[in-house]
Amino acid sequence: MSNPIVTTPQNVTSQPQWNVTQQWEQLFIRHCRHSCSFVTGEQKWNFQDEHNLVLLLSPRPFHFAHRQDKRTCAGLYSKGDLLITPADTTLFTQTDGDVQIVQIRIQDSFVRNVAEETLGKNSERVELMPKFQTRDPQIEAMATMLLGELHQESFSSQLYVDSLANVLAVHLLRQHTTTRPQLPIYNGGLPQRQLMQVLDYMDAHLDRDIKLADLAQLVDMSQFHFCRLFKQSLHLSPYQYLLQQRVERAKQLLKQTDQSIIDIAFDCGFNSHSHLSRRFRQLTGMTPKAYRAS
Repeated sequence: MSNPIVTTPQNVTSQPQWNVTQQWEQLFIRHCRHSCSFVTGEQKWNFQDEHNLVLLLSPRPFHFAHRQDKRTCAGLYSKGDLLITPADTTLFTQTDGDVQIVQIRIQDSFVRNVAEETLGKNSERVELMPKFQTRDPQIEAMATMLLGELHQESFSSQLYVDSLANVLAVHLLRQHTTTRPQLPIYNGGLPQRQLMQVLDYMDAHLDRDIKLADLAQLVDMSQFHFCRLFKQSLHLSPYQYLLQQRVERAKQLLKQTDQSIIDIAFDCGFNSHSHLSRRFRQLTGMTPKAYRAS
């Protein structure tokens, strides 16, 4: 991930109240709130190799002005408004009010790879469009899911984040580029042989942080199409199936061994006792300790 070029002028005052961030392979996410007032100054942002998405979450409208790609927009912004700044585009902002945002940065190279693998499109022709005060329910929903992971005590597996990153990249390609390519349609799910190959791999690696790229490579297809066909086959996403199998393995170990719950958590691919307990309760309605005692 690149570090942005950020310039804050002397006549801008800002009081950050909280700032929570997390970086994954393809994505960076930041959730922050701050009070800011301005007179004439601007902040300057430039992300050289990442597309920058900012979703406004402030409960009250606030005044926001920004310039990018020789265009200027100013006015009252409210919850749900979205700002998209393509990679290598300079953004100037001025803000006045109590501001709460979620910022998502996604690698340009990753989006271009998705364009070639999923859409069969020459990535050199992919051009993301700057967007000002726009609305996008799909991006808002994905931002909400990523926020849920950001504020969890234990983060979900890489497979979950990989899946969201692919969906986000394809959505940007379909809805926010100059060409808006059509997505090929695949029906019928994975062939049985390929499905069993994937399931066997997942079962053998439950204790590891499985990546979506690993699964898609097994059947030689793009990550996005693999997710779609997998769900058609089992009516579960790859991450949902993996989570289900990890909980099933934990149930077996809880009943058949005297291993500690923390050891069982690690053996089943969870990264803490609390991570196992939270997911276990979601699927079974009880804690691992209560299940072992029942």
